[in-house]
Amino acid sequence: MANLQPARPLRPGDGVSCVAASSSLSSDGRLSQGIQLLENWGLTVHPQALSERYWGYLAGSDQERRADLEPKFDTALLACARGGWGAARLLENKIAWQPGWLLGFSDVTALLWARLAAGFAGGVHGPLLTTLAAEPEWSQERLRKLLFGESIPDLHGRGIGGPKASGPLIVANLTVATHLLGTTHIPCLRNAILVFEDVGEAPYRIDRMLTQWRLCGALDEIAGLGFGNFEGCDDEPSDGEDHHASMRRFSLNQVLDERTADLGIPRVFDLPVGHRCGNAALPLGAIAQLDGEAGRLSLSSLN
Repeated sequence: MANLQPARPLRPGDGVSCVAASSSLSSDGRLSQGIQLLENWGLTVHPQALSERYWGYLAGSDQERRADLEPKFDTALLACARGGWGAARLLENKIAWQPGWLLGFSDVTALLWARLAAGFAGGVHGPLLTTLAAEPEWSQERLRKLLFGESIPDLHGRGIGGPKASGPLIVANLTVATHLLGTTHIPCLRNAILVFEDVGEAPYRIDRMLTQWRLCGALDEIAGLGFGNFEGCDDEPSDGEDHHASMRRFSLNQVLDERTADLGIPRVFDLPVGHRCGNAALPLGAIAQLDGEAGRLSLSSLN
């Protein structure tokens, strides 16, 4: 990833384009609250009636949603409004990526990974416009610092062990990234620090997806592995469940551990990344260090 097109730090007055690449939006005010925060940072957000646009369960036709990614006005930041489903459909036709920033997570993983695979830095796995206002102050400030070229603090999780490792940082929703396997939209994973998060997937489904990564060899050359929040992914025992029934299940952490324990790389669990309030922004393609003993993820440079 040495030859990535860089994204310059934002400056007051820079333009922001709102992107609705996935599911349709509601008109509950969360979008406008996120836009207001960006404007408070001195950015110029170009107004778009995204909540009024829909095509079935999507935020407009494929053509309309793809056009959000290729704005006609000067744009330094593409800020995605929400996740859900639909972003991967846009990859069926070539997107004319431009240098700058792309912000989002969840279903936006498809765009973040495709853009990185196409040679562009500036992808940020972080809050969506509809979740940004609800983020704690530390998370909002972390995102602002990242976009404006200021240093950001380390993230801390639960270290599982393994040697320290360094490499380009690649962050993803596990489900979305799994559905990109075998396509041209997977960035180079060689020596990467890979961080996964997910939401609403039972442990057996997490098991199935990680097994797919193992079967196709996609984990063979990564340097380190982190897991963020897996919100609503644990298989909770029912009231009154007896011991024998509980023995016929695996917890989320058991699955994550067993499916990755033999990789021989540093692993860190419970990083503050994903579908939970406190979704720490992380820049894709930046050089990162993962310490499996201390449970720390740090950045050394931004591409």
